[in-house]
Amino acid sequence: MELTKIKGNTYYVNAPTNTGIYVFKNKNCLLIDTGINNTQARQVDEILIKNNLHPKYIINTHYHLDHCGGNNYFTKKYPGCIVYTTSKEKIFMENIELYPSMIFGSTPMKGLFRGNKSFKVDYILEYGINKINDEKFEVIPLKGHTEEQIGFITNERVCFLGDSIFSDETMVKYSLPYLYHIGESIDTLNSIKKIDADFFVLGHSNDRFLEKKDLYELVDKNLKNIESYCDEILQLLDEPLTKEDILQNLVILNDLPMNLLQYHINLSALSAFLSHLYNNDKIDFSLQEGKLYFFKK
Repeated sequence: MELTKIKGNTYYVNAPTNTGIYVFKNKNCLLIDTGINNTQARQVDEILIKNNLHPKYIINTHYHLDHCGGNNYFTKKYPGCIVYTTSKEKIFMENIELYPSMIFGSTPMKGLFRGNKSFKVDYILEYGINKINDEKFEVIPLKGHTEEQIGFITNERVCFLGDSIFSDETMVKYSLPYLYHIGESIDTLNSIKKIDADFFVLGHSNDRFLEKKDLYELVDKNLKNIESYCDEILQLLDEPLTKEDILQNLVILNDLPMNLLQYHINLSALSAFLSHLYNNDKIDFSLQEGKLYFFKK
């Protein structure tokens, strides 16, 4: 890991979850996402210390643990560090048991609940221009992966995209995209091409930050991947299948990784696709002998 300059006072640390850094004149800095746990946060902090930077503000693009799991490390080590996110993401960050409960549909099994500390949020961000430490930043909606994920744009036209778009390597490793709302994800991907910025940082990527040309190509790949899974599910539903049947076929056909947590994440992702297809009048369902079957119209 190292501190990489993008433009002006905007930097990032390339890590399993990329952390954006905006440096103010007094060497206080703003962090965009903090990684999955204290270990990653500590590694980022070592880089900050090496560069005489003091974390003062944290922006979380969304509530998933790999983007806010380091918050408590920074707020504990740096008293007065202020945390920002949106109103719906705040609910999940401050009640971390909600996400695994949502995935499982009840109190979750062991292995689906990682961590036991919630993450306090101090202020709610609004869409549009927000002033932090007398600097102006733009917050944009990037819904789909979660209900109210955001993008964050510095005054140097650098945009941090969270998990609104996936890198090539992410799509290879986890080709079934984890999305909460397929329609909003599609709208968000199309809107990314219209963002008024010059440089873009993904939540997860082994590459450097992206310029517009490379971003446009990646948007098209993400849209094509979503469309491909819609088509594949429709082909499978030439005959009635349960949700578990569909997932089993997708796992085999696409060599999806699978353990207890990944099973439920993939099943949740599939649910989003089935909702999208049903709500767009592409599939229907039938209850037979206690089983819920889906089939193509």
